[in-house]
Amino acid sequence: MIKIIRTDSENPDFRDLVKLLDKELATVDGEDHLFYSQFNGIDKIHYVVMAYVNEIPAGCGAIKEYGPDSMEIKRMYVVPWNRKKGIASKVLSELENWTKELLFTKCILETGKRQPEAIGLYRKTGYRSIPNYGQYAGVENSVCFEKVL
Repeated sequence: MIKIIRTDSENPDFRDLVKLLDKELATVDGEDHLFYSQFNGIDKIHYVVMAYVNEIPAGCGAIKEYGPDSMEIKRMYVVPWNRKKGIASKVLSELENWTKELLFTKCILETGKRQPEAIGLYRKTGYRSIPNYGQYAGVENSVCFEKVL
């Protein structure tokens, strides 16, 4: 059974999953990892969604205010042994619901071209490609998406 909860970046399970995410991204991103890691601090994230399977942390995601109408999806991760079970979709859906409750009208996000599973998830859940925004403008390995809620 998958249990979804709302929390914040002080949640120790979230912090543990982010460490695993960063370790995985260091391998996937290679020499680009230092560039990306500067944008992935979690200390000022107030909106975190955690997924648990049988009370064990299985996945996470977060939203962070980006602009007057948009929240940015950050730190999406599912532990490898729980992938392909719909956990990422459930976390993403809860983040979108939270975004709407906070009266924002869209979600934006960046992911890497070397992460085809993430790109597939976002496309499958209604995100459309947009020009790379902010710090990702002109970054070859980045691909950005948005979804109007």
